[in-house]
Amino acid sequence: MTNSTRWNHLVLLLVLITATAIVSQAQTFTSLFQFDYTNGGFPQPTALVQGADGNFYGTTFVGGTYHLGTIFKITPAGVHTLLASFDGPKGVHPYAGLVQGSDGNFYGTSGGFGFSTPNHNPVFSAGNVYEITPQGVLRTVYTFCANTSCIDGSEPHGALLQASDGNFYGTTSLGGAHTYGTVFEVTSTGTLTSLYSFCSLANCADGSHPYAGLMQGLDGDFYGTTYDGGAHGGGSVFKITAAGGLTTLYSFCSLAACADGSHPYGSVVQGADGNFYGTTYTGGATNQGTVFRLTGEGVLTTLFSFTGTSGANPYAGLVLGTDNNSYGTTQNGGADNRGTIFEITATGTFTKLYDFCSQAECFDGAYPRGGLVQGSDGTFYGTTQNGGINAGCLLCGDNGEGTIFSLSVGLASSVKAVVAK
Repeated sequence: MTNSTRWNHLVLLLVLITATAIVSQAQTFTSLFQFDYTNGGFPQPTALVQGADGNFYGTTFVGGTYHLGTIFKITPAGVHTLLASFDGPKGVHPYAGLVQGSDGNFYGTSGGFGFSTPNHNPVFSAGNVYEITPQGVLRTVYTFCANTSCIDGSEPHGALLQASDGNFYGTTSLGGAHTYGTVFEVTSTGTLTSLYSFCSLANCADGSHPYAGLMQGLDGDFYGTTYDGGAHGGGSVFKITAAGGLTTLYSFCSLAACADGSHPYGSVVQGADGNFYGTTYTGGATNQGTVFRLTGEGVLTTLFSFTGTSGANPYAGLVLGTDNNSYGTTQNGGADNRGTIFEITATGTFTKLYDFCSQAECFDGAYPRGGLVQGSDGTFYGTTQNGGINAGCLLCGDNGEGTIFSLSVGLASSVKAVVAK
């Protein structure tokens, strides 16, 4: 082979490598569905969940028949089905998404009291745990504030987790022995056990107001976050056993000006390296939120501080992709200050994948508060709180009642969907 031939082959190889790299980094954003209030609206910090049938299931905060929120199903192609409308007795204004139980039904929490709009009739509730079949039959499992002084908890905001013992675990943002929230266990038949009441320590050093759900670690214990409290008032990451023994792993605002982050809304996810990854809503170098890594021993590393253009104020936690990188959303920031989708590696290499409101009149969505779910097809799916169409709008926020979207980044299909809060 001549030098010239070798050179031509090398050039061809480089071209093929470059082309392969371009293909692997290709991104395709698709707006799957736009809520119009009659079928739901304003999906909150709720990640979709992929059911065993391959479809995705989720909730909206308002809209539906009684204006108190909905439960829906959507196919990967964007065909939407309204499964149920909350009516007050069976739930009010759900913040959280769903989890599919081992029995094939879905379980979730509704957030608490509110108003039936547009009539503004008061609907008082401390929240509940509910079950819904894939066909849309809705049943109340447990109603909070059933005990004196709401010692059993009230106003759950986070999603439920079905643990390896078959029971469901979650948090309430209020109630408990000190009114600052709880961790609870509940069976599918409605037997609830309050495992821990926050603010049990002086100055709420153990945390207060958990808004996110829990995740079960490889060690079998449960991990979560509190929005407030901790040693410095900026929130915390905690570990709790099934018996209720709580350990505060890290208190945010440990550094000057909360450079380590503050006030996490979302929960944490455990990476392939055994460490935990999550986000804070504020704090960091510019006080617009962070992405962090935390060891099981409580050593925190700030991987990235949001700057505004890169995104700002991540409301949800992260999802671990099949490439072992983490993916998430920010509620604000980006090119139009309507939120972003991003990817970050375990070492902190950050890539902004999408700026919301990139389409006219924010048809593609705005202000995503929910996290992402990676479907079995390798594509990520999520929701935005606003954006989309305004048809039938009764409580229009900023540019519509919200959307459902997908984002393909070229990852391989997975046998089982990877879900994060």
